[in-house]
Amino acid sequence: MVLFNQATFTPSPHCDERPYQENALVNNVDLLVIHNISLPPSQFGTSGIRDLFTGKLDPNAHPFYKEIAGLRVSAHCVIYRTGEIEQFVPFDKRAWHAGVSSFQGITRCNDFSIGIELEGTDALPYTDEQYHALTALSEFIIKHYPRISLGRIVGHNDIAPGRKTDPGVAFDWARYRVNLRKALEQGHN
Repeated sequence: MVLFNQATFTPSPHCDERPYQENALVNNVDLLVIHNISLPPSQFGTSGIRDLFTGKLDPNAHPFYKEIAGLRVSAHCVIYRTGEIEQFVPFDKRAWHAGVSSFQGITRCNDFSIGIELEGTDALPYTDEQYHALTALSEFIIKHYPRISLGRIVGHNDIAPGRKTDPGVAFDWARYRVNLRKALEQGHN
C-alpha cells in the first residue's frame, strides 16, 4: 500500500485494483491528473469532500448534494486550502477520479493515473500552502512512479475536454512546474 507519509489517510470505498492482463501488468502508472473540487460548490472547509469520497454524503445537508447523491467517486489525495493533505486511495490502487477520459489516444485514464484534487474552483486563486503541498506530493509521486514526467502532468480538462474545466484558469501551471522542477533537481543532488 503506497501512501504519502505527510497525509492523513482516510480510506475510500470508491476504488479498486488497477487492471492486469494475463501475465503482464498493464497499469504502469505514468500520468498525474490535477483536479479541483469544493462542496458545496465554492465553499471551503466543510466535510463535503470527505463525505463524498467516503460514501457518507448526506443528500439533505445541502440542496446541491441531492444532485450528486449516490455518486461513487474518489481521488488519491485532496489538498485543502490550508495545505493539509488527505489521502483517500493508496497510489497503487485505482481511484475513480477521471471518468470518461483519454490521454494521447489511450482511454480509461483511471487505469494508469493518479488523481489529486485541490480544494478550490476554476476561477479563485489557489493558496500558497496548496502549491507548496502539491509540489511536495508531486515530488513523492514522481520518485515512486518515475514514468510520470513534467510532460505527463495534466489537468482534468486535458483528459476530458468539453466535459471538465478543472483545475481552471486560476491554476498557475508555470508556478507549479517551476517549483516542481526545482524540487526534483534538488532531490537528485
